Amino acid sequence: MIEPTIEPTVESKVVFKGVELTLRVNKVRLPDGRLATQEIAERPASACIVPVDGRGNVLLVRQYRRAAEQVLLEVPAGKLDQGELPEQGALRELREETGFTAANLRHLASFWIAPGWCTQFTHAYLATDLTPSRLAADDDENITVEQVPLARIPAMIAAGEIRDAKSITALLLALRALEKGH
Repeated sequence: MIEPTIEPTVESKVVFKGVELTLRVNKVRLPDGRLATQEIAERPASACIVPVDGRGNVLLVRQYRRAAEQVLLEVPAGKLDQGELPEQGALRELREETGFTAANLRHLASFWIAPGWCTQFTHAYLATDLTPSRLAADDDENITVEQVPLARIPAMIAAGEIRDAKSITALLLALRALEKGH
């Protein structure tokens, strides 16, 4: 088996530049010399948060997602502002989307959302010791907050009630962390 190698970019062209997304088409040279076209969506880094209250409930957000054309149940999340540290962005998003902040914020993992076509890299956190602290929500968001017992999360994932990959990843990592007591 031949190990994958870096594929040098021969040509790169921005075909769309929006507020939240840049689309780039690259021509790359494969290891055997052939040229291939790759379409890349450039997105800023983001943070997602699993907020757990003192009663063992996770605060999840329900919102309509146009790309999925469904209302999804997700962990609070959002893009990082320019120059913002992941921890700062996580706490800001938590305040904007749930109306709470956390005295304890623990990094769970960082991961690519869809590395085959997107540059977005997400930092997942577990937030505990929650206290009320609201920031104004983003103008384009219509979110409701739901408290879900931690014990229900695995069954909700298995039943397809939670279908967002970042949420599933962060929730399972948080459950493992809480079980281990670390």
